[in-house]
Amino acid sequence: MANPRFLPTLSQFDVEHAARLIQQAYAPPTSGTTPEQLRRLQQELFELQKRPEAWGLVIPLLNSDDQNVQFFGAHTAQVKIARDWDSFPSENSGDLRDLMVQLTAHSLTVGRPKFILRKLFVALTSLALKLAPGHPSRWPDWIMSCVSAFSSQGAATHHVLDFLSIVAEEVSNADLLGPSKAQMQQSMMNATPMVVQAITTTIAQPVGNIPANQFTSALNCLQSWISYLKADHVTALIPPLIFLLNPNMPDDSIFISASDAIQELASRSVLSDGSGSKTLTEPLMVWLDTTGNQIVENMLATDDVSPIAHSLCKLLTALGDHSTSYITTNISSSSPVLTGPTTPPTTKGQLAQNFLRLLLVFTGLPGYYGVDEEESEMTLGFWYLLQETLWSMNDDDQSPRVPETGEGGESQQVLTAKAVFRELVKTLQRKVVFPPPNSGWSRDQIDKFSVYRRDVGDTLINAFYVLKNDMLTYYVTDIAERLAARNVNDGWQEIEGTLHCITSIQEAIDMETAPELSRLFSAEILGRLPSTGRSRVRRTALSLIGAYSSWFSTHAHEDASNPSAPDLLLTVLTYVVSALTDPALSLSAATALRNLCEANRKALAVHIGAFGELHAGLSNIPDSEKSKVLQSIASVIQAMPPSEEIPAIEAIVNPIVQKLYDGLQNATTLPDEARASTIFQLETLAGVAKGLTRSSDSLSGLEDDSDPDSQHESEVVKLARQDPRSTKLRENIFSATRAVVEMWPADAAISLALSDLFKSITCLPSDTTIISLPASPLLELVCLAAQRQLTAAWLSLAAILVAQLNPPVFALNLRSGPVPEAEAVVNSVLPLLMQCGLHTLGVNGAMEANPDIVQEFFSFMDRTAQDFTTSFYTLPPGLLDALLQCAIRAFALQERYSLVAACNFVATLIHRTSIADELATHKAALLATHGYSLMRAVLQGFAGVAPRSAVPNLIEILGALLSRATGAGPMGNATQWMKDILLSPDFVPSKAGPDAKAAFIKAVAGSRSLKKTREAAQQFTLIARGLEGSNFGYSSLTM
Repeated sequence: MANPRFLPTLSQFDVEHAARLIQQAYAPPTSGTTPEQLRRLQQELFELQKRPEAWGLVIPLLNSDDQNVQFFGAHTAQVKIARDWDSFPSENSGDLRDLMVQLTAHSLTVGRPKFILRKLFVALTSLALKLAPGHPSRWPDWIMSCVSAFSSQGAATHHVLDFLSIVAEEVSNADLLGPSKAQMQQSMMNATPMVVQAITTTIAQPVGNIPANQFTSALNCLQSWISYLKADHVTALIPPLIFLLNPNMPDDSIFISASDAIQELASRSVLSDGSGSKTLTEPLMVWLDTTGNQIVENMLATDDVSPIAHSLCKLLTALGDHSTSYITTNISSSSPVLTGPTTPPTTKGQLAQNFLRLLLVFTGLPGYYGVDEEESEMTLGFWYLLQETLWSMNDDDQSPRVPETGEGGESQQVLTAKAVFRELVKTLQRKVVFPPPNSGWSRDQIDKFSVYRRDVGDTLINAFYVLKNDMLTYYVTDIAERLAARNVNDGWQEIEGTLHCITSIQEAIDMETAPELSRLFSAEILGRLPSTGRSRVRRTALSLIGAYSSWFSTHAHEDASNPSAPDLLLTVLTYVVSALTDPALSLSAATALRNLCEANRKALAVHIGAFGELHAGLSNIPDSEKSKVLQSIASVIQAMPPSEEIPAIEAIVNPIVQKLYDGLQNATTLPDEARASTIFQLETLAGVAKGLTRSSDSLSGLEDDSDPDSQHESEVVKLARQDPRSTKLRENIFSATRAVVEMWPADAAISLALSDLFKSITCLPSDTTIISLPASPLLELVCLAAQRQLTAAWLSLAAILVAQLNPPVFALNLRSGPVPEAEAVVNSVLPLLMQCGLHTLGVNGAMEANPDIVQEFFSFMDRTAQDFTTSFYTLPPGLLDALLQCAIRAFALQERYSLVAACNFVATLIHRTSIADELATHKAALLATHGYSLMRAVLQGFAGVAPRSAVPNLIEILGALLSRATGAGPMGNATQWMKDILLSPDFVPSKAGPDAKAAFIKAVAGSRSLKKTREAAQQFTLIARGLEGSNFGYSSLTM
């Protein structure tokens, strides 16, 4: 045993006290144990580990008879090495290395439990990450030396393999930079031959000669080391791995571990790019053709997905991901495959088709996903890959070879693929069917199955790309046949499932070339669907109508030559409206109605009278959906000539405004009812505003403002807005809204409803409607509310309205930028909101207590700085200084989103000020006054003041300062600031020494790219926080 005298020595009392704390903390909780007691114990243990004397606990705790105490001893070693290494005397590092190796070897010899050994293995690897890098290395050949030490003490092979697994996992996750990383990678490569030999020696043993856990340890080790193995290592391991895929072995764990290892080979090894068709793909295909088939046949015969069958499904999906190109290329190939003396001869096409057959079996397992089986969902991703590969091969095929062709002139490859996808379509059609009503499913099972159905829908889109309209024809014909043949007592589950399938593929269908849709929405099919009861099938039918809503405007008649044929648009509209009053269907019906009216405004405008009747019957529709219904009606109204819209808009808006006033009058006597009514009416008014806005899928916002048609349309709307009735409407809406703000300035739900209304009722100039309100008075209204009670909602809304004041200009002959009137509004509003925010956040602890306000406050400032940079330099004296001081304080917040918003604002202000020539004087003053303080806050953030996740945003500030503060001011330029701050004795304490600081300054000063600045800052951050070489540092800096 190495001499441990270099470690601190603790008294027996201290050791026993620590052991008691551990036993109390890890003991099973009793009825008298409180969470506070457990937290106190954990905190005491944490404080104990932080003390320098804790190094002296490692040996006595490992020698305890209590396994929990032993574990904590190993854990203490790992924590001290990883976190407190800088405080450990470097002259004793060799002694600690020898001691840790001997302690681990001793623990292996005496048979300590696996969870303790694992912690010791992690500690050893953490120590190697500290000692092995460097020139000269303080621990060369550390992997081999540890393995030799363990073996010399008689350690079991499976323990050595477990150690090697930990080594690969920890080194792969370690955050090393530059030469240290390269050196550790090389140490892994040097050890690879030894590791491969250890794995091969084990897995080549006859099953039964060695314990099963040795096989699993070897196979787990292989998975951990896969990314380090060369191609010759991988190919040599494949035959023994396939040999272990024997379902008849007494221990299933060997099959499963071998399967897992092959899956990793296919996805993470040097063969993961699809290579190795002769060494990996074909041998596995041959195995599937024999043993794989047997496993699947046994699974189907017993109606039981055993652990081995489950593992086979995972293996199939991994092989499919790896070998998609091979399968697609050879799906109909007659080329022979060498199978060996004991296996019947076969071809590549037969192997590929057998693979697809097996995958289809798992895709279509009997029963319901999430209730009876969990495997079918795993296979869905492959079908996407197959379709994409099939497309790419047919699009990019440069081969001079003439492909074999079949019927219709299509290649045999395509015909075979279509046959597979037809089978897939039928299989998934069956799998998405819900069970009969009252099947006893829990809510979680229903939700899980619903998610599965959505995933199946994505797969069906890929199938449609292969089968095209043949797939839609199959579905529509299937529904028609089922409807024609069904009996009164038959369930609707199969029909509902097929309707879901058709709904899912809508985005892939070319509406112009899908004649079967006319049949689908005709009396033959839609007319036979239930109109009462049967909520699920009706809900799916409503979703179907909503999904295909854009089809009806150009295909409204079944027969264009027969004007007397039913208008399918009115047919489906009637079906939808009839469901609005059913509480179980009102959401789906209202959504479908909204989609129909949105997509078919002009076609429905001639039927505005029918929508008047719908409005008259609004009281029969659940309140939760009235907003969507009114939005639908408003969409149809929008298609009318603007001058004719006014009476219809009055008819739907005036009652809403009146109900708002009613709620305001009842606010004192019935506050809860009045508040709820007000929220509802605001949501309804927002829906109307959305409906009156031009179609959301149009490109109106991108139209050239100088286009004659656009100008004419704008003029017509402008004339209609000047009508006294329109003016009165807008005045009433604004007055009611103002009264609501004054009544409930601090109510979160009211603020949210107002926010949605303001977003809906303001718009780009090209989308102005009869009731659109200008952003300026609404922004002033927001200021009024914020002055009474500042909330995140008001600040968020202010940012949106400021953006509305400077809309994008698409006319080529117009200059972009805010108009003077908008600048005047912002110059008035900005200081008011800034003073509100600074007053609220200036209270001690307010920034920490209100992260949402901090985030939205700086988001508003960021938005304003982007569009109205000049406004910041018209502020009253001292206000901009106070704002930047507030931002600097925010750089130290631990809530990431608040800090990020502050960083974004500061970076925007610096950049926008710098690119405007007329602000050159203000730029110089800004950087001269605040540049040094900003740099100090950024550098202190790197050193540990700010959370690690915000470091990338601080780097953006650093880049802005370095690129913009280049002139020689009273305190020098940005590089000089860095030197003065980092080398100052009062810089925040960190693990970064003078050398690290000097290296950071040198790297940044010599850099001309943000990329190199980012790398230097990230490396400095790791060093300053003591995270270099740890497993939890660098990843958090690159989020």
